[in-house]
Amino acid sequence: MGSIAIVIPGIILVIFGIIFSFQGQGMVGPESSFMYQNEDWIDYGIVISMIGVILILIGYVIEKKRQT
Repeated sequence: MGSIAIVIPGIILVIFGIIFSFQGQGMVGPESSFMYQNEDWIDYGIVISMIGVILILIGYVIEKKRQT
């Protein structure tokens, strides 16, 4: 149960990071958004996604240790 509580937020962060990165590139979202075609948000999205991947990996390691 504990690993699920870490993996789910990780998945959500990866999804949000991808969306933020795409908005920074001007691929999704309304043109009136402050994030639209803003290169800073490409970097923020990548960092947010990487944090999500780290959380997913931590949850995976916890689950593997629990099984042994």
